[in-house]
Amino acid sequence: MNIGFISLGCSKNLVDTEMMIGYYKKEGYTIVSDVSAADMIVINTCGFIESAKQEAIDTILEMAEYKKKKCKKLVVTGCLVERYLLELEDELPEVDLFIPIRDYDKIFERLDYHNRIITTGKNYAYLRIADGCSNNCTYCAIPKIRGPFKSREFNDILKEAKELHQKGYNEIILVAQDTSRYGIDLYNASRIAELLEEIAKIDFRWIRFLYTYPEMITDELIDVVCRNKNICNYFDIPIQHISDEVLKRMGRKGGTSAIYTAISKIREKIPDAIIRTSLIVGFPGETVKQFNQLNRFVRDVKFDRLGVFTYSMEDGTSAVKLNGHLTEKTKKRRFDKIMETQQNVSTQLNKMLIGKKYECVIDGVTEDGKYYIGRSYMNVPDVDGVIFVKKEAPHKVGDIIHACVCSAVEYDLIADEI
Repeated sequence: MNIGFISLGCSKNLVDTEMMIGYYKKEGYTIVSDVSAADMIVINTCGFIESAKQEAIDTILEMAEYKKKKCKKLVVTGCLVERYLLELEDELPEVDLFIPIRDYDKIFERLDYHNRIITTGKNYAYLRIADGCSNNCTYCAIPKIRGPFKSREFNDILKEAKELHQKGYNEIILVAQDTSRYGIDLYNASRIAELLEEIAKIDFRWIRFLYTYPEMITDELIDVVCRNKNICNYFDIPIQHISDEVLKRMGRKGGTSAIYTAISKIREKIPDAIIRTSLIVGFPGETVKQFNQLNRFVRDVKFDRLGVFTYSMEDGTSAVKLNGHLTEKTKKRRFDKIMETQQNVSTQLNKMLIGKKYECVIDGVTEDGKYYIGRSYMNVPDVDGVIFVKKEAPHKVGDIIHACVCSAVEYDLIADEI
């Protein structure tokens, strides 16, 4: 039987998909990338926020129509199924089987990190170091979907890292809902700095770690990044807001002071560090004053990378019960304002990079064939902008080249190969 997979949502969800692919391949099934060649289609869904849920439903309906014409079997799994299993079974009879996350062990016997099939190409692979979350932010449904924070065993992670290196991956990206709390549940203390130190001994070109919370960014963690050349000078710090009042209603730990302290320490010790963050605008009760405080913060702190979400009312979260829910129009207006501010910041920062030289990995070629699509330590794949390098010499995907930035736009750079 041929099986085709569609993976939606975040990189953590993609790791689940890759483990499913590995399981089915081990069981003797043929994995196909084209759903038209599949006898069974498996959709791994995201159910984090409203837009993700809508994307999942749209994809299911599209594949259900496709199934009618091609006589396929349709299986749907993942976070959306975990949240809304009964509703989906009632409303989508076209689906042959729904598999919630709680049943993974029953259905697949065992999903194994070490047998998963990497789907991100040959340039990089994700390394999931924990699942679930125990932070219990008031707006977030992840703990209800994925359960409490659960770290993987230290040595098991190292084993997989070595396996990925042996398979030829030169870049790995450590992911979890909160990488900075890695080990707290197993070892009663965060061991993310120690884990990075050990992985750095493996001869990867680039090592990245995403989703570190500001109150957990220690001197030890910054020092580990500083002294290991193969750990990218890149910090992904989801802060969500800068107003202490809003952060308190969000259930966030650390507050404003922790955010400023983390940014200050990073920039002091690693001047060329890239700092990325994510924000939520329009949270219940967010006043004009609090929003303006956030907008000034974005303007003045000048994050290298920034993503913004409008608050999404999620079933079962305590934020739903808060007073002061804002209209969609107000949330959209605030979203647009923050994005405008960040666009100006990003343009300024990118223009300051003109004349700088960077080592870049080639991920592909533009449709017109004029540029290589490259990334440096500053660019997380599928998240950040890229470096378009003028195509002058022959190269293939995975090659490392050196380029000098010659011009810049809002989120991308244009460069000449050196």
